[in-house]
Amino acid sequence: MMLRSMFAAVLAVAVILPAATAAAGPIEDRQAIMKGNGRDTKMGGEMLKGVVPFDAAVANKILANYAAAAKAFPAHFPANSKTGGDTEASSAIWTMPADWKIATDKFQKDTAAAAALKPTDAATFGKAFGMVTANCKTCHEGFRIKKN
Repeated sequence: MMLRSMFAAVLAVAVILPAATAAAGPIEDRQAIMKGNGRDTKMGGEMLKGVVPFDAAVANKILANYAAAAKAFPAHFPANSKTGGDTEASSAIWTMPADWKIATDKFQKDTAAAAALKPTDAATFGKAFGMVTANCKTCHEGFRIKKN
């Protein structure tokens, strides 16, 4: 039953998130995308740790969510969104655009490849999930201002 609820939550967010972010501004849009990535990272990690049973449908939805997020994410950084809205975006995004493009292109490539694996078992999901999450550190350390 918990697994069904978890899958329903993932599916609901995948359907609701694009509609919700369409009406928000770029800062709110990217924050919503990252919130979804955080939710999916937590859920994927819990499956791989055995906290919740592995479910191929949920695993594949997580990877599809990441691929969609990676594709959409770079468009939410126009020059007029450098400040405000409690943004954590570093000025490096705009002062080092070539490096930002390399990072976002790699994220898109890796998430698309991970989603294409269509894992049916935890081991394959672990490989795919690792491909995706290996990108997190690059952007979180190079293109994000951590606020606390």
